[in-house]
Amino acid sequence: MKMKKVLLTVVAGAMMFTAVGFGGSAAQAATTPKQVEVLLNTVKMKFPDAKPFQDGQGSVMVPIRFVSEALGAKVTYSKTGKVSKVGIKSKNHTVDMTIGQTTAIVDGQKKDYGTQIILKQNRTFVPLRLVSEGLGQKVEWDKIGRWVWIGNKEFRSTDDKEFKVKPLSDFKAYGKSNYVFNNIKDEKFNGIKVIKESDLPLRLANGQVIYSLELVQRTAGNYIQIRSSQRGTTIQLLVKNEFSKGRSHVENAFVNNRDQTGLNFYPEISSTDKFQNRKYIDGYDYTKFKFSQADYILFSAAELDDYGVAIVNPFK
Repeated sequence: MKMKKVLLTVVAGAMMFTAVGFGGSAAQAATTPKQVEVLLNTVKMKFPDAKPFQDGQGSVMVPIRFVSEALGAKVTYSKTGKVSKVGIKSKNHTVDMTIGQTTAIVDGQKKDYGTQIILKQNRTFVPLRLVSEGLGQKVEWDKIGRWVWIGNKEFRSTDDKEFKVKPLSDFKAYGKSNYVFNNIKDEKFNGIKVIKESDLPLRLANGQVIYSLELVQRTAGNYIQIRSSQRGTTIQLLVKNEFSKGRSHVENAFVNNRDQTGLNFYPEISSTDKFQNRKYIDGYDYTKFKFSQADYILFSAAELDDYGVAIVNPFK
């Protein structure tokens, strides 16, 4: 049984490559840049109003109050005439800033950041480097995801207790494909852990990290782009009361980001949908499938043994 499953995956991948093709080496550029995200210890921060952004000079600007308070620092504001000042005090650091200036006093030393400290939507925005130097935090700019990493990179895992296992009976409507909830050993999972896009980045058990999912358009059609620390993990698109839609990544489209992550691309339309419960269905019209029809995207990852992981489809 295990050998049959492996053979099917190889054959399906080959068919998808020849039937779909790719017709381009890069995803179409978005008309507007993605929103800048700030991650504190690998968890995305939520900003109630003013969002981080990248200015015309390319400097990443973050709302200092929310970041400072999340790190345990106190923020003060004062105004004398038309001059507005902002102060930050943490256990080990003190920062004094003036709105409109490119400099700040960090632990008694004047430092120039080359970009003005500004007031926008009643929030004080500062250059990213000021967070690093002013609050003593390790800070990285991730140009691939347009993410600001602050603090450690100890990723949460689906093994963590906050992610609960749901019984397979909850997914009865998606069990038409009798192998879809099996692990790599072809044994049934004990259950499924459901995650959301907002939970990412997240480690699957003790294995790969899934960073993000995006819907992109290429010359050959629509694709799901998955940024991961591993190349080529198979996914299953779970559609209620239908056979699952298995997808392997398009090998010649893989992008190595040179940062221990890569971009995997999975096509919307694939002739592999003619295989249902490992049987080829002649005449089945696979061309009408849309990503929006799937309720979940299941990761068929080798590191998942006891339970499966399905993400709520963010493209529905």
